[in-house]
Amino acid sequence: MSTITARPDYWRDHSEPTSVRIPSFVQLGRRAAPQILEGVLIPLGLFLIAMHFAGIWPAIAVGLGWEAVAITRRVLTGRRVSGIMIVGALMLTTRSILSLATGSTFVYFAQPILGAALVALAFLLSVIAGQPLARRFATDYCFIPDHVHDDERVHSFMVRCSIMWAVVGFANAAITLWLLLSQSTTTFIMAKTLLSWVLFLGPVTMSVIWFRRSMVRFGHLVTA
Repeated sequence: MSTITARPDYWRDHSEPTSVRIPSFVQLGRRAAPQILEGVLIPLGLFLIAMHFAGIWPAIAVGLGWEAVAITRRVLTGRRVSGIMIVGALMLTTRSILSLATGSTFVYFAQPILGAALVALAFLLSVIAGQPLARRFATDYCFIPDHVHDDERVHSFMVRCSIMWAVVGFANAAITLWLLLSQSTTTFIMAKTLLSWVLFLGPVTMSVIWFRRSMVRFGHLVTA
């Protein structure tokens, strides 16, 4: 376990240091790997196999079925269902129902574009409401005491981080729309998956580094 101590002026204002547990990148990788396998690689493989042998509509059903199985298994085994998994499941269910109801595969592939834009909008609205979504997602990966969240400087960080994720979401939506209109179905699926994780892992890495440095600057101990 490594400890990053606070700047000296913290000790003049506080008798006891506050410990914020931020996982290392290795720990984050270990936590994220099962989610990537369960939430991306397996459903992507099942979708492509089903589309190749049975067509697009069975592939859509298989993708939706896998998501239901994954969440149900977590609930039955008492494992926590992360905020990211909940958002992903809601988006997949919505796009599957709409595409099956309309009989349009374009609706299915276009839905993530709308979903990404809506998630980005949700981040912006959460900032306006004073309840930045970055706080909710941060607690999925690290322990942050309530009194640390109440620190105005930490709240300000969460606001700025939420704005960053909103920008990322809108960029994701714009690039995905271009891919959908310019690429074949198989190429679109592969490129969209890669794009999604690049635009996820990159900002996550930036957020972790930014948050760690901010906590030290604000006078909190950082442990991992």
